[in-house]
Amino acid sequence: MIVALGDSLTAGLGVPAEDAYPALLQARLVREGFHYRVVNAGVSGDTTAGALRRVDWVLRAHPAVVIVALGANDGLRGLPVGAMRDNLVAIVTRLREGGARVLLAGMRLPPNYGAAYTRQFADAFTAVARRTSVPLVPFLLEGVGGRTGLNQPDGIHPNAAGQRVVADTVWRALRPMLQQ
Repeated sequence: MIVALGDSLTAGLGVPAEDAYPALLQARLVREGFHYRVVNAGVSGDTTAGALRRVDWVLRAHPAVVIVALGANDGLRGLPVGAMRDNLVAIVTRLREGGARVLLAGMRLPPNYGAAYTRQFADAFTAVARRTSVPLVPFLLEGVGGRTGLNQPDGIHPNAAGQRVVADTVWRALRPMLQQ
């Protein structure tokens, strides 16, 4: 089993469930002959603190792999980067101690949050991946963020076409972690 632990970007806010990137990963796994079930554990509005409280629930399912795609709401709320980083380290550590392989997906913020904060925010994901020795997707929304045609009118959440790009981005990092 693969669990996608995240926020509205993972939950697929604003698109049909079958168009959210976890469902697209499931379809790709089937097409390519992998025998994993993908569980979408995305919760709209979730922060790293909220997800940390859900880790034990995730571990009850005994996932082989967990995609951790969190932090966007921490950043959009201007929460302290150090707290987000510590929460991510705790999430990754607990998941690994529970036997799961972890793929961490990074996030970036729009520049209106200030150069120092946005840099510290982006750097936190690299620091967590390095500290916990897990693979990193540097930016979950690579090729999607800021592109009008790939986002919903809010400019934040990917539309169905954007979700396909996100699924491809995650797949490139996820594929080497899988066993057939």
